[in-house]
Amino acid sequence: MLNNDTLDRLMSRFQEIEARLSSGPEAAEYVKLSKEYAELEPLAQTYTALKEAEQERADLRDMAADDSGEDELVAMARQELEALDSRIDGLERELKVLLLPKDDADDKNIILEVRAGTGGDEAALFAGDLFRMYQRYADIRGWTVEILSASEADLGGYKEITAAISGRGVFARLKYESGVHRVQRVPATESQGRIHTSAATVAVLPEPEDVDVDIDEKDLRIDVFRASGPGGQSVNTTDSAVRITHIPTGIVVSQQDEKSQHKNKAKAMKVLRARLYERERERQDAERSAARRGQVGSGDRSERIRTYNFPQGRVTDHRINLTLYKLQQVIAGEALDEIIEALITEHQAELLAEQGL
Repeated sequence: MLNNDTLDRLMSRFQEIEARLSSGPEAAEYVKLSKEYAELEPLAQTYTALKEAEQERADLRDMAADDSGEDELVAMARQELEALDSRIDGLERELKVLLLPKDDADDKNIILEVRAGTGGDEAALFAGDLFRMYQRYADIRGWTVEILSASEADLGGYKEITAAISGRGVFARLKYESGVHRVQRVPATESQGRIHTSAATVAVLPEPEDVDVDIDEKDLRIDVFRASGPGGQSVNTTDSAVRITHIPTGIVVSQQDEKSQHKNKAKAMKVLRARLYERERERQDAERSAARRGQVGSGDRSERIRTYNFPQGRVTDHRINLTLYKLQQVIAGEALDEIIEALITEHQAELLAEQGL
């Protein structure tokens, strides 16, 4: 059942914000109110549509029950009632989803880490394929991708690559990508045509604001050294590479892609903040629940979440038993949304069931 008191309260707040925005508040308040307005607007529009539909249904019921009316009009009213009942059910379901508790990190940008797993050169090539899939997906959605660090493999692809992705709702959609991705295909180096299985690990970390993570300088050990290229040869004559160790947690972040020590330190701190923020989120999740809600969106990086089978042209997401025979479109980023939307729908269904809605 929908809680009308809650909905009425949220509508009142929406109207209050609308009035405040039209009165021309100061810049800082305007930004804050605009964000809250954007969050409440879909709910307000859906609730308004529901109220209008319910009023229309009441009018049609009166018309359908009017024995003195024309038979043709009564029949038409009853027919319209059936379609309206279906629409109202849909609006009520939409409102229930909109009322679900929000993940505070959904609106944040992310740090994306892709690492080659088991499978040697083929795993590195697959890691490269995955990263390019996310790059293309980001382009489709109008997001910005900035590579922070990359360790290229000898035959192509990446041993590991880290990037910052920014835009609207990045974490809300990509958080379901954390875990082990497996590929089954015939490697280019395989002369016998045998199918090999390789894996890569994806981590999607919400990027915190400065206020989200408090790092004490005393807890950091910062080492500087000369950047090295393939084979260990020096690629810089100055100590520009930076390694930061967060002593309380043992988290280590290295950065050497920039020629400037200052820029390398800034990038390393960006990644460190994201890892510490995610660690704290995981701790809070563990406190709230002994087990995370199902497997969807759990972010467990040891969990095998998806298999890309090239010979059969299929992609299977094991968390929701979804198989698409659109491997090329998924790898191109074009059909990735089909998987993500299914994961979001499943996650919402779990939350609704938990709340008895």
